[in-house]
Amino acid sequence: MDKFTTYETAWCPGCGNFSILNSLKTALEELGIEPNQVLMAGGIGQAAKTPQYLNVNSFCGLHGRALPAAAAAKIANEKLTVIVNSGDGDSYGEGGNHFIHNIRRNVNIAHFVHDNQIYGLTKGQASPTSGEGFVTGVQTDGNLNTPLNPVLLAIASGAGFVARGFSGDSKQLVNIMKEAIRYPGYAFVDILQPCITFNKINTFAYYKNMVAPLGEDYDPTDRMEAIKMSMEVSEKIPTGILYREEKTEFHRKNRILKDGRPLIEQKTEDSVLRELIDSFI
Repeated sequence: MDKFTTYETAWCPGCGNFSILNSLKTALEELGIEPNQVLMAGGIGQAAKTPQYLNVNSFCGLHGRALPAAAAAKIANEKLTVIVNSGDGDSYGEGGNHFIHNIRRNVNIAHFVHDNQIYGLTKGQASPTSGEGFVTGVQTDGNLNTPLNPVLLAIASGAGFVARGFSGDSKQLVNIMKEAIRYPGYAFVDILQPCITFNKINTFAYYKNMVAPLGEDYDPTDRMEAIKMSMEVSEKIPTGILYREEKTEFHRKNRILKDGRPLIEQKTEDSVLRELIDSFI
């Protein structure tokens, strides 16, 4: 019997979120993780509802604020497997600042971004990854902004694990998710997916024709090659683990946390806390 149970969703039939949810469920089961050991966080959006559809501990917060809550939970209890599931608007728009600084902090969490290049929950506005000229009900003259390249930004900002997946290739996506969850540090995965309701350009057929899995001879430790691959999005879109580097994660650098004892299990001195509180009175 499967340990992880999925529930009825509010997604449109044919949405790429279904495949991402099922891939995550498979990845967790294949890793042998128990549901009570997992904390999944989300912000606001259709993708950010993912934590509500799987029987794990969950946190659903404000728009763009999933990462700080997830990082805080991992810092408090290192024994948890902490995963963020959210969308391109939530992660790169409202949460763009947290995205950059969580790369710098390198807390051991996996960040899966459902990237459909549109704001799906709020009815189809252009998101940070929408193409230039993309016409919506709000951007009637076309999107005037240059689209963000999140994998390029992540590699350039110093992320140790950067990957790109496609919701239509569940076999590859499961393997990427497993590697991201196992990675000792901040692992970032941008997952291309169609929004069948509001994005008629980046459809399933479009992605199916454009994505190209990286070959077995590709070296993910070559940073300059990873940057090159992250920029190749016009002819074909490379998918797979683009970059991987072993970096010292946050817990191992922190004087209080590096001995492996979760913060919640460490003794607190009431007198120290009282003295600190009294200093503000």
